[in-house]
Amino acid sequence: MSNEESNKEMKELLKQAIAPAKDTELRRDLWPQMLRKLKEQPAPVVSVPWLDWALAAILGAVLVFFPGSIPTLLYHL
Repeated sequence: MSNEESNKEMKELLKQAIAPAKDTELRRDLWPQMLRKLKEQPAPVVSVPWLDWALAAILGAVLVFFPGSIPTLLYHL
């Protein structure tokens, strides 16, 4: 059996195994429904833990008092 015959056979087997998709069009527009859901559920309020604020304050102080550390910080980012 040649490679071309094998490819044709594989193609036929795939056509039999996988049916073509039918009725792929949407039945209705989903955007208005999405807008309704967004209005119903308000955006969650994100609270920042105190430890994050403390770390940000320490980092800010280090950058103010030791400006030579800025290149080091940027290197590690």
